[in-house]
Amino acid sequence: MIKVINNIGAIKSQVVKLFNKDVFVTVNLGRNKIVSFNGKITNVYPALFTVSPYGEFKGKTSFSYSEMMCGSVVIEKTEII
Repeated sequence: MIKVINNIGAIKSQVVKLFNKDVFVTVNLGRNKIVSFNGKITNVYPALFTVSPYGEFKGKTSFSYSEMMCGSVVIEKTEII
């Protein structure tokens, strides 16, 4: 069951605060497939935001705010040393 914790406006403001900062992203792809990576939020748009991963992942990935609201995408601020 999916629990709604925040509204879209609160999630957008959280993402805007993390803009251009190092984050740790965890994505639940379903069927027990979970992908985690470090990256940086590079762009924030009205309907989605993009993350540029560090390391072995190439290119940018984009996520919608509703994916965060549903819990399939979790973003945490990190300090990369």
